[in-house]
Amino acid sequence: MTPVNPPPLDRTSPPQRTDAWRQPAAGISEGVRVRVLRAVYGDQRAAAELLPRLTERQLTGTDPFPTAPAELAPALLREHRAEIRALPDDTRLLLLLAAADQYPVSTDAFLRAVVAARLDTRCLDAAEAAGIAHAGAGGVAFRDAWTRIAAYETGTPADRRDVHRLLARVLRGEGETPSRSWHRGAGALGPSGRLAAELSAAAGRAADTGRLAVARTLAERAAALCPDPAEQHRLTARAAAYAWRSGDGDRARRLASTAADDALSGVLALRTGNATEAFDALLIGVGVAAPTASDRGASPLAAPPSAASCAATPAASCAATPAASCAATPAASCAATPAASCAATPAASRTAIPAGPRAVTPVGPRAATPAIPGALTSVTPSTITSPTPATHLLARATEAAIYTGDLRRLREAARVAGRLGVVAPGTLGGLVAAFDGRYADARDLLKSAAGRCGPGGDPTVLIHAAIAALLLGDHTRAATATVRAAASARARGTPVTVPQAMEFRAYADFWTGRPRAGEAAATDALWQAHATGQDNGACHLQAALAMFAALTGDADVCRERAATARSYALARGLGLPAALAQWALAFLDLSSGRFAAAAARLRALAGFGPGHGHRAIRHLATPHYVEAAVRTGDTRVARVAHADYERWAGTVLSPDDLALSARCRALLAPGEEAVDHYRTALHLHSRGTRDFERARTELLFGSALRRLRRRTEARDRLHSALEAFDSFGAPHCATQARTELRALGTPAAPFRTAPDSPTATLTAQQLLVARMAADGATNREIAAGLALSPRTIDHHLRGVFTRLGIRSRIELVRLLTESDEPESG
Repeated sequence: MTPVNPPPLDRTSPPQRTDAWRQPAAGISEGVRVRVLRAVYGDQRAAAELLPRLTERQLTGTDPFPTAPAELAPALLREHRAEIRALPDDTRLLLLLAAADQYPVSTDAFLRAVVAARLDTRCLDAAEAAGIAHAGAGGVAFRDAWTRIAAYETGTPADRRDVHRLLARVLRGEGETPSRSWHRGAGALGPSGRLAAELSAAAGRAADTGRLAVARTLAERAAALCPDPAEQHRLTARAAAYAWRSGDGDRARRLASTAADDALSGVLALRTGNATEAFDALLIGVGVAAPTASDRGASPLAAPPSAASCAATPAASCAATPAASCAATPAASCAATPAASCAATPAASRTAIPAGPRAVTPVGPRAATPAIPGALTSVTPSTITSPTPATHLLARATEAAIYTGDLRRLREAARVAGRLGVVAPGTLGGLVAAFDGRYADARDLLKSAAGRCGPGGDPTVLIHAAIAALLLGDHTRAATATVRAAASARARGTPVTVPQAMEFRAYADFWTGRPRAGEAAATDALWQAHATGQDNGACHLQAALAMFAALTGDADVCRERAATARSYALARGLGLPAALAQWALAFLDLSSGRFAAAAARLRALAGFGPGHGHRAIRHLATPHYVEAAVRTGDTRVARVAHADYERWAGTVLSPDDLALSARCRALLAPGEEAVDHYRTALHLHSRGTRDFERARTELLFGSALRRLRRRTEARDRLHSALEAFDSFGAPHCATQARTELRALGTPAAPFRTAPDSPTATLTAQQLLVARMAADGATNREIAAGLALSPRTIDHHLRGVFTRLGIRSRIELVRLLTESDEPESG
């Protein structure tokens, strides 16, 4: 029998600094660096050992990392095991008991076990003297995670089974059933159907309470003990689903590969692999999971349980019924969710775009709209049914189609839903209606979805509410929904959902002129996406950070992040982040006065097909394209693009969209005729939330007034725009306003600075780099933390020193300390 060897789940060990890690780490991507450190519990010695052991496919994210400690850092593990073996036998036994009590399931039974077995804890003095562990009021604290692993692995299989059985005997509390089941399973000699059923039920109870990491451990052990191959397959798939939702992406992918569940593999590929392949697998899964017309009235036992639905559903969904085994559980039990999670407001939104209805920019006569199933056009409370695996898989397939930008596949998903009678998510209906030009239907469906953003709701429902709000131009509601989604995901123990929510918060922060807050939130979400193995989400966040860099004038960062996002996206057919990165580069050109380059990039964006571009981003960028085209004298295509943008704005009646449409009319209008359109745009901006675009409208209005020789009003508008750009930290746009003021013969104010805040002149990225440098981080460490190259960090620090008028890091520390003192006081 293979002895149980559970690795710890936490990643809390303090990083062990070593030069052996820094040199090889410099040549790998940020995502791999984060995942390597997470896999080895932050120990840089173990990271330096693991890195050369990774294959080329693992380094590129194609294959998951190993998860067994002996595969991660065998040399380090041997070193620690030698230390443990040098201790007295009684000391080793106590350390083994403590290690078994702590991970992978923390059971807090060490002291009770010591009393029950009448063990002498004074034997721990030897471990404390050796610096290996020390005794505390709550038990034993190990030096680090690898020492704890070594303490467990040094024990013989018989000793491990004995300590697990001892711990199981003392766990008799009402809420300690999962812990007791774990130790009973870990102490088993061989396969046992009874223990497998007990562990399966315990996994369900753990998932119910949001302890998904514990649920994964229990389900994985149940699979190892299960004598039935078919049941073992289902338990492994279920463990993979729990692992994914708990944020352990590498383990989830390894388990899924052994489970051979195509639908589950599609769910994971949606966030980690090729989205086109994910769509195919998920749509096949919909057909398998959905009952046929003759089966719809049959017993729910007729369909097999879907592990993929476990991975796709909210925290409490997979185990709403703690069955003794999956085989004895109704098919819907693994996918049971709160009633609201699947129908009128969709259950799947991880990669849905924040601008779907705006995706249609028809040029010339529009083709006949294909017939769309009624389930997609009239989702109301009366049509909501209990969520099924087919519902969840259909939602994920829809996300895959949206992420690639292939709208033909979106319609294919709609046809499958109609044929199988699967009630589709409300956002799916809205997107299909918008892409087919039925803007009124899209508006109604999206308004219904956007209204479901109350506090404490299901994270997926909240994310979809945010997406719908973004589509409708309600950025305040979108920001609120994403923040609530992230908070709810954390509370439910599903960290995998947090970076997904932050992907869509970035859009709201960009439009409302909050680059510092948005950049900080997106940078943190990028780290979380890397850590949880969501490479596709990380790509989307890289593109969003390129947009923030374009807004704040960090040209080098913008180009680097955009290049990173596009290279990854194009290799995996991800049209959404590829298009967003292209837009970021175009906006950088536009705000820097390179109008021809901006127009060329946006024209190219309009011509990109699925996997390379996205109609929604092209539509969102219409106001910027109109501006660039007018500046270069090419307005023919701009007028066509604006016509569709105006139609959408007139349907949803968003003040911000209407304001931008009025600005486009002003840019396309001759002479004095433009003035009224600009005034209309500013009036509409006053009712909206896109403060940054309002400042750009004032800049363009001021420039038009200057050309019309209305000097006084032009000066007022330009000063207002300049003040706004300075407050947003957008130096390129501020430079344009200053240039216009100088053309009026009016001296422009310098960059705003406050005597007691010398850092006010720094961009958000520069301030972040400066603070990390002042904390003692090297350029390479800063680069690793921010997912940038060391050369870019060096460029930032030179800019920081120039703007602050300093020459050394010592002066930087002093300056930042003095700047922070008033805040702390």
